[in-house]
Amino acid sequence: MKLTNLSLRFGVLKLMTKIMGLIALIVLGNSLLWAADRGTLVREAVIYLSPDTNSNKLGQVERGRELILLERSPKWLHVEALLGRSHAADPAFVLEDEDEGKTISGWVLDTGLVWASTANGDRILFGAAVDSEDEASRRGGRRGAAQDALRLYHRVYDIFPTAPQAGEALYRAADIRWQIEKSDLQSRPSAREKEAYLRQGIDEESMRQVMKKFPDSKWAQLAAFHLIDNKLCGDWQGSSKCPDKEADMYEKYVKEHPESPAAAEALYRAASRRAALIEIYKTEDQPKKAEQSKSLAIALAQQLVSKFPQSDWSCRGQNLLFLVQQGVPTYGNAVP
Repeated sequence: MKLTNLSLRFGVLKLMTKIMGLIALIVLGNSLLWAADRGTLVREAVIYLSPDTNSNKLGQVERGRELILLERSPKWLHVEALLGRSHAADPAFVLEDEDEGKTISGWVLDTGLVWASTANGDRILFGAAVDSEDEASRRGGRRGAAQDALRLYHRVYDIFPTAPQAGEALYRAADIRWQIEKSDLQSRPSAREKEAYLRQGIDEESMRQVMKKFPDSKWAQLAAFHLIDNKLCGDWQGSSKCPDKEADMYEKYVKEHPESPAAAEALYRAASRRAALIEIYKTEDQPKKAEQSKSLAIALAQQLVSKFPQSDWSCRGQNLLFLVQQGVPTYGNAVP
């Protein structure tokens, strides 16, 4: 009896071991399949109920939406796609890793899709993103082109995180989002508030992701420059406090990121604020500070001209330097 029980237990244990091993293989296989068969579209596509263009249309999949491959069929792919929430402020900007939106499964024609295994897939997606960004800049360009570009750039990083263009792509996606949100916020009455804390700031998450994923890169430096926007006053209201504080921020940025692609612009922004303070301090009866601001504006403009001679910001700095040295006001309504 004892021998029979022991044999039974051994048999059960052996069976459980096989089952656990099988489960592990299935989980591993699914994980590898999931990782390998993620892709996106460089065109718009209709998703159908079945692999037949005469079947019911379930929805429209936009460029840059993430697709998960479920099954292959001649000329057709069975996929799962996240379309974003229909009640979102702008579902076209909702990325799959940010929101649990409307997910649908269906069939799409096997054309215009890029997978992790696609040869030169990173370059194809980056090129499609550039095309969409260019389209968005044109008058009468394709509707939703900016959103397409954002998603396609983000997908370069998402599907090809080690590609040479991954850092730039993630930054460009963040920049598009930043510019659109900035434009929206600047159209609101609160944008004219003097203090930054009195208005809604631009969401910094995308820029901070660039800084985290690609530290010490020029893309991280550009992302850090954008963050200054949230600290700027909406309207100086003729007070010296705002331009003085903002000039300090731009000067600090140049010291911390001297080789940044945005360093020339930061120098100009700092110099133009020091130049503005010349007249502002005069209205506040602070002639000594007005003279100090003039000296600082000249020094910053000269630094800009000498360090970045080929930059457009250098030419603007040269003009600013000329005006300050000639005693021409650069702020206010004074006409000498």
